[in-house]
Amino acid sequence: MMENGDDGEARGCWMRFHLIRSCNFLRSKVDASVSSAAINCESKSTFDSSKDGSSGLPVTPIISDSTTTSNAESSSFAPRIREELKVSSHLRKFTYNELRCATRNFSPERLLGEGGFGCVFKGWIEENGTAYMKPGTGLTVAVKMLNHDGLQGHKEWLAEIGFLGELLHPNLVKLIGYCIEDEQRLLVYEFMCRGSLENHLFIRTLPLPWNVRLKIALGAAKGLAFLHEETKRPVIYRDFKTSNILLDTDYSVKLSDFGLAKDGPEGDKTHVSTRVMGTYGYAAPEYVMTGHLTPRSDVYSFGVVLLELITGRRSVDKNHPNGEYNMVEWARRHLGERRKFYMLIDPRLDGNFSIKGAQKVAQLAHRCLSRNPKARPLMSKVVEELEQLIELKDLASNSHLFHEMQTFRKAERTIIRNARYGLKKQVSFTRTGNHPVRTFSNGRSGMKQWIPDCASRQKFIRKPAGSSTQNMATSLAIS
Repeated sequence: MMENGDDGEARGCWMRFHLIRSCNFLRSKVDASVSSAAINCESKSTFDSSKDGSSGLPVTPIISDSTTTSNAESSSFAPRIREELKVSSHLRKFTYNELRCATRNFSPERLLGEGGFGCVFKGWIEENGTAYMKPGTGLTVAVKMLNHDGLQGHKEWLAEIGFLGELLHPNLVKLIGYCIEDEQRLLVYEFMCRGSLENHLFIRTLPLPWNVRLKIALGAAKGLAFLHEETKRPVIYRDFKTSNILLDTDYSVKLSDFGLAKDGPEGDKTHVSTRVMGTYGYAAPEYVMTGHLTPRSDVYSFGVVLLELITGRRSVDKNHPNGEYNMVEWARRHLGERRKFYMLIDPRLDGNFSIKGAQKVAQLAHRCLSRNPKARPLMSKVVEELEQLIELKDLASNSHLFHEMQTFRKAERTIIRNARYGLKKQVSFTRTGNHPVRTFSNGRSGMKQWIPDCASRQKFIRKPAGSSTQNMATSLAIS
């Protein structure tokens, strides 16, 4: 059900307050570790030619031997870091002070979001260097700071650098550089101005148009197909979900957050055994049960996101009625059945979608969500199928069956709303023709609420004698 503008704004304000509070806590811990002799951001020239990277060439990512530590344990940690940190030469190495200044000391006003890794801030740097710039000039970036109390740590930080430092594709977010100083771990990415798919699909009031949803699904599918089938060794993303799908100005898609990514099986191996990690509601059931990870695990997660795009529902949402908390289990009852198919469609689309396209997407999601991993399609096949649906123009708003379903939905919502306001179920049944119909009565008004047997093929409106228009009971049956 679509929320009104005030509800959406209130939810957005509350989420931002929560992020600012938790990230301020993180920032206070970081500030405590910064030397009091730190250089003032505003007084330092952004065009200092003595800075590394001012020549316009990327800085070679080598861990500095001048990094000082306060204890023997930290000293022995540095050589191990140098061995672990194998990054591409095109990545830039930033100092902590440069990123602190680029984000105005990690100001809450620059906060973009928060994930398992930590908080993400907006900043500005030189186009080809590492120096910070004034807001609105140079290159806009997203700076992600590791939260040492978070769900991810140094290992995931290394994984991000390892994968995104080597893998370049239009549908993968670009990693610009990194920072490692003492305990600080930061990553610098290209800035995606439209934020995450999660924000557009579930938080903003205006619904995404159908053609944009298809474009997003296709871009995400291309990103996964590249990881699974076009790299030297298959890469399993392992955390495919709406919050990790970022959108650019024209809704171009880039996958982000590779902290949980794993190299896939090679040769005769059928799977990779690993500790179960990911997000509840998106993880493939066989992976959750056994820890066996394959590229088909990502295909299942893609099927979940595809359903979210169709329905406008979150993968897990306890705000829905009992039995509908888990979107996938709820949707399985309607997938594959033509007449129940319309029950899946996001009502906010209001008929502005392709009937054939939506049916094909639902069928594709059904195959991706197969309980048998081997029955799930390859992502390259998913890309081929989605590409054929982009230009379809058969709008559902012109379909008689769609309008019947809309009327049925309204009657269903009325019944649910009335049930919340004191409707009591009667033991007795009445009949219309040969089909039994349950009745509900409201003790205060004596109104009858009719619920027809869906096998009935008649539509009717019943108005009890002496009742007002507001008390008129409506019943609809569809074939």
